[in-house]
Formats: sequence, C-alpha cells, structure tokens
Amino acid sequence: MKVKTISRSTDEFTRERSNDLQRVFRNYDPNLRPQEKAVEYVRALNAAKLEKIFGRPFVGAMEHNEAISCMAKNPNHLKGIFAGSEDGDIRLWDITSRRTVRKFPGHRGAVRGLTATTDGSRLVSCGADCIIRRWTVPVEDSSEDSVKPEDFHISKNAYWGVDHQWKGDQFATVGAQVDIWNHTSNAPVRSFQWGTDTVISVRFNPGHPDLLATSASDRSITLYDIKTTVPIKKLIMQTKTNSIAWNPMEPMNFTAANEDGNCYSYDLRKLNEATMVHTDHAAAVMDIDYSPTGREFVTGSYDRTVRIFRYNGGHSREIYHTSRMQRVFCIKFSCDASYVISGSDDYNLRLWKAMASEQLGVLLPREKKRHEYDEALKNRYKHLPEVKRILRHRHLPLPIYKAAALRRTMTESARKKEEKRKAHSAPGSISTKPLRKRRIVKEVE
Repeated sequence: MKVKTISRSTDEFTRERSNDLQRVFRNYDPNLRPQEKAVEYVRALNAAKLEKIFGRPFVGAMEHNEAISCMAKNPNHLKGIFAGSEDGDIRLWDITSRRTVRKFPGHRGAVRGLTATTDGSRLVSCGADCIIRRWTVPVEDSSEDSVKPEDFHISKNAYWGVDHQWKGDQFATVGAQVDIWNHTSNAPVRSFQWGTDTVISVRFNPGHPDLLATSASDRSITLYDIKTTVPIKKLIMQTKTNSIAWNPMEPMNFTAANEDGNCYSYDLRKLNEATMVHTDHAAAVMDIDYSPTGREFVTGSYDRTVRIFRYNGGHSREIYHTSRMQRVFCIKFSCDASYVISGSDDYNLRLWKAMASEQLGVLLPREKKRHEYDEALKNRYKHLPEVKRILRHRHLPLPIYKAAALRRTMTESARKKEEKRKAHSAPGSISTKPLRKRRIVKEVE
C-alpha cells in the first residue's frame, strides 16, 4: 500500500527571528494573480524612490596639510591607501578608521607619482624635486609612525608619474623620458624617448607585464614594449590625455581621460577609432581608475565632481559631489570595488560608496533577498517613463548644472552648423566623421 504525503522544506515556513511574521506558502500561478504586473510596477516605483531616499554615498574625509596630488592602492592590504600631497607628504591611510597609519617623509616638492609592488612590501615615489625614493612598507603591527627611505635616485628633470608591473620587479617613471627601473639598480635599465614633450602619465598592462601606455603633453598616447628598444605605436589626439587606465578583465582595452571632458575607450588592436566615448563631465577629466571587476570605472574632474561609468556606457550612472569639494586630481576604486576614494585640492581624501544606496554592515539573508528582488524589479521596469525618470534623476549644484547646459548648447550649435554647411555644399564634398574618429588626428607607427 502506497501513501502519498505533502512534504515541505522547513526553510519555507521557519521564522528567522521570533518577532518575524509567520511565513506563508504562496502559489505564483499567473492565472490566479491577474493583477501581478500592476503590483510589481508599483513595487518597482517604490524601489526606485527608496533608492533615491537612501542614496547617501559620502562616508567620510581624511585631511592632509596640502592638496592631494596622487594616490596608490596597496594590493596586499584591502583597507590601506597611499596618498601624496603637494607639500611632499606621503601617508598610508586606514580607510576603515580614517586614520594615518604611517608617514613617509623625505620629498621637498610635490609628490607626482606613487606605486606599490604586487605584494605590497615596497613603495616607490617620485616628484617635482627630481628624486625617486624607494621605501619598505612596515608590517601592520609595527609601532613606528614614520618610515625612512631605503634608497633614492636624483635626476636632472622632474618626474610626473610612476607605475609598477602587475607581475614582475620592474617599474617605470615618466618625465622628460620613459625610464624602466628594477629594485636592485641605481640607474635606469632602459630608457625610451619619442619626441621632446613631457610624459605625464604611465600605466602597465595587467595582462602583458612588459607592455605599458603613456600620455604626453603633445596630445599623444604611446605604447611601449620594455623588451624592445623602440616604442610600438603612437596615437595623437586633438586634446591632451591626462591619465590612462587599463581594463583588468579585458587587458586589450584601455580608457583615456581627456582634457576635453570626455573619456575615450580604445582597443589595443585597432587604435584608429574609439570603441566608446564617455561624456557628461563639464571640464577636463584629471584621473581615471577601473574597478577590479572591469565592469565600471570612476573619473575625477576639474569640474569638482566624481562620476562612475559602465565600461560600455556613454553616460555616467552616478555623480558624487559636495559643497566643499574642489577640483579632483586623483581617484581610485578600492580593491574590493565597494568604495571610491577621491583626492582634491581642498586638502582632503574623501571616501564614497560605489553604490550610493547600498546598506552598510552585515545583512541578514532575508534583507539580501529583498535587495535582490528590488534590483530585479527596477531592471524589469526601467524602460517605463516614470521609473526611468526617477532612476535617471541626479541633483547637481547650480554652477555645474549651468556649465553642463552651456556645454550641451555648444555641442548642439556645432552640430547644426555642420549640418548647414553640408546642406549648402555640393553632394559628397563634405564628409562627417563620427565622434569616435573625429578627435583622433593621426596614428604613427
């Protein structure tokens, strides 16, 4: 004799806490719930409104004695960030307690570049005083407050940037030329020079340890292979590139922060056209950094704002600003992609949440499911006008709003002028280039 029984999992009706409501089993058959879409739409609207209500991204500030000029992440220390300022002060900050852990005194001018080794045991700095200094980073439980440099090198020219290999013991400095160093030598292992203009930024490729990209004041972006004796390729744009960032998940792609207020993403294999143009800033973009996931990057601009872009999105998904924050010169994602750290010329490092409305602290399983459900609803109904309007709305300070409106007006005026010229010219005499190609002057092999 067989007996059929109804069995249920205890997780479906067991309460997490004693004061929770009793769980009830529900049948989600759409024929039994004809108003389900209407109910979900209202829930999506409420989720979008709650995201704006709880969207408070600013966490805290860390103060220096002068304007912040550069930053570097410690790959071996999740909560540590190195920061250098215009007065030559270098500090290691603990972003959880927002306190100074170590000081690295020695530079007599502005610190222009900071980089740490992959294991986080060494720090390399360079600056306007024409000196490269190498430091040993003390262990976390060390009692010393300040650290003395273990080695230094004096040059004839000021340095503008430094970056370390992702895998290897070599690092590159830029200024009057590109120099390749290792930690055991007191002279450059190899030097590159293409033109006479100052090189202002350098970044090693995360996938190919011997490949690096630089930007210079002659509006060029240059690729180098440090195993060879000559540069590989140069791309000249209409305006100067202030910083470069490689996508860590797609090492063939990089994004350039440009002086014209846009960011341009390029594929290493096809430099004659940008794969994506990221707009929205009202002034020059000063620095850029990718998230460890490679899906987003953050930019800091001269217009006193911080924006977060998706790697394949033309417009920013988030904009951060405060009434006291001035021009942002350096920006970094945290190593776990949860926070953004910005440095500006008002002497402050600022800590922001990468997701403005994200709830901090430990979440219960029930809270996690609720957040996931709200996100799914917003993604499902984001194309509807009311939900789209709420999700896209951003409050901007009046000066930034006016500058952005003026920039849009100028862009629209230039577009109309081009259309009129084309309409009153002979057919085929004027060709219009897309923006992805328009900003490129030429490519030099």
